[in-house]
Amino acid sequence: MPYVNIKITDEQVTKEQKRLLIEGTTKVLVDVLQKNPKTTHIVIDEVPIDNWGYDGRQYEGTKK
Repeated sequence: MPYVNIKITDEQVTKEQKRLLIEGTTKVLVDVLQKNPKTTHIVIDEVPIDNWGYDGRQYEGTKK
């Protein structure tokens, strides 16, 4: 039973975009690892932009 956790910043990702991420990730697991889509779980976590960092610094992007 695959479990995939996708973490993205909370910059107004639409419901449709999330649907496509779930659909596409499931398809990759089915195609590459021959996993059963009925037992494949995808979770999307939206991280507040203030809690995102890289290169030792807090992300300074702008919210849309």
